[in-house]
Amino acid sequence: MDSSRAWAEIDLDALARNLGLVRRLVGSSVAVLLVAKADAYGHGAAAIAHHALRAGAQALCVTTCNEALELRRVGVRARIVVLGPVLGDEALPALRQGVEVAVPSLELFRALAKTARGAATKARIHLKVDTGMNRLGMTSEEALSALEELRSGPFLVLSGLMTHIAATDGARSESARRQAQDFGALVARARELGLFDGPSGRAWVHLANSACVLSGLAPLYDAVRVGAAAYGIAPDPRLFHPELAPVMSVRTRIVHVQEVKKGESVGYGGTWNATRASRIAVLPVGYDDGVDWRLGNQGEVLVRGRRVPMVGRISMDYTTIDVTDVPGVGVGEKVTLIGADGGARIRAEEIAARTGTVPYAVTCSIGKRVERVFIGGGVTPAALEPSLRALPS
Repeated sequence: MDSSRAWAEIDLDALARNLGLVRRLVGSSVAVLLVAKADAYGHGAAAIAHHALRAGAQALCVTTCNEALELRRVGVRARIVVLGPVLGDEALPALRQGVEVAVPSLELFRALAKTARGAATKARIHLKVDTGMNRLGMTSEEALSALEELRSGPFLVLSGLMTHIAATDGARSESARRQAQDFGALVARARELGLFDGPSGRAWVHLANSACVLSGLAPLYDAVRVGAAAYGIAPDPRLFHPELAPVMSVRTRIVHVQEVKKGESVGYGGTWNATRASRIAVLPVGYDDGVDWRLGNQGEVLVRGRRVPMVGRISMDYTTIDVTDVPGVGVGEKVTLIGADGGARIRAEEIAARTGTVPYAVTCSIGKRVERVFIGGGVTPAALEPSLRALPS
């Protein structure tokens, strides 16, 4: 791939600093589980996983068994938890690799027990309880029934008890505090009945995500699942922390510059008309690369440390910018779409606010044509070396 077209710099040192911040916020006794689903929110799961584990994460979370197995294939030997529901025999290859799976219903709990029994293998599970997200999870009564059944079934091994907080601002929300209270009541009841004794070796109680960690929701129990915060993203504007260091920067180069007369239009549909004689630069990235279509005529990029407006519609492969006020800009000039240049910075949170989405959707949308270039972090495991390239100058 030609990295001079467009590339995403993934700063592994920033990842380590963010995990250090999480560690300070949760304390030394709480395990940190890095959420590495969706190719680590678009950052590149293999390199992110290895470095996060070196930086102090105790385990990884993904959504599918295929994501878990891909991490195993690149040499990840730490605990991996599949958070999404697993159907039928889909789980078997992952179970044989020691992957743990979340179980959100009694139906899937019993189906997994049958699968594990038939394959004479153990399934390490996290019972997922719905306390108000109303998406995936057992009721508290169903979870107690599952815990009771675990006592007599040798093929299912309890590795965790979990719930998912719905509020994006964590402890600032009454609903989050209510969910935490309901979950706490379940944990207390399970212990009272002798069905759950807490963190015995491999079993974790966990409910907190990045929003909970940044907002100080308590209690944190045995482990926290952090995604956005690890990548330097505030899941909610009210939870911005000055030490959150963005891990991803996205850059490209100008491939064409042309003069446009006053009154002429640019791009599909002629949605932008020059109010003066202008210099328009073309970037070889569009919505297939993750430049949101809604940024047309309202987005900005950085050129030589200055903010420059996007003009005209974003197309599949190209974006046009007005560089009239940056003299001397020409073909080959580096342009920053996300990240810092000089004293200026464009964060994923800003782009999300402009386009009406969430900031991690911004990083997840960065396309496959944009090469990931890993910087910092010291030595990378040999299994990852083929994917590393020198940073373009």
